[in-house]
Amino acid sequence: MHFIFSDKAVLLFDFWRVHSPTGMALSVLVVLLLAILYEGIKVGKVKLFHKTLENLPNTSSQQLILGSDQDSTGSGSTSANGTRLRWFLWYLGQSLVHVIQVVIGYFVMLAVMSYNTWIFLGVVLGSAVGYYLAYPLLNMT
Repeated sequence: MHFIFSDKAVLLFDFWRVHSPTGMALSVLVVLLLAILYEGIKVGKVKLFHKTLENLPNTSSQQLILGSDQDSTGSGSTSANGTRLRWFLWYLGQSLVHVIQVVIGYFVMLAVMSYNTWIFLGVVLGSAVGYYLAYPLLNMT
């Protein structure tokens, strides 16, 4: 296989057939936006992880992560249960964002595997623009 410069391609799905220069330009734009979204999701996942750690008390989060289960009776037990539920919900959110990131990443990879040079350049440019736009957001609080 080798890369080709062509305005004809089949991308990701059988119904996404490109037959014209205008279609190729629109397809490159879609793939470019997918690559930008992929970079944004990577940053969002890191921010969500930091938010999860900020929202948990140090002792409770250490106990949850290490798995040491020392339940006490009374009001401390309901506080620990609330903390566990909150941690579980944040963790579930992180897992869902990860699944979305993996799906978009595979879509971008499969688009590149069409071996169309225009699509490949759209992915590279989208990744660069996404990195440029998204990573400064990590420093914002």
